Amino acid sequence: MSGWRKSTYSQGMENSSCVEVADLVERVGVRDSKAPDAGHLRLTDRDFGLLVRRVKDLQ
Repeated sequence: MSGWRKSTYSQGMENSSCVEVADLVERVGVRDSKAPDAGHLRLTDRDFGLLVRRVKDLQ
């Protein structure tokens, strides 16, 4: 699967906990950047937006 990307905030943070996202057919893929072969979540655009808002609220 191609098109996976990390946030630019993750650059230079090799040992940090990062996720990658990808535009999938009618879904947004989310996976662990350290274990890309372990699988991924497929979220609707709405659910991905909710996830991002919840994470931002934690900061």
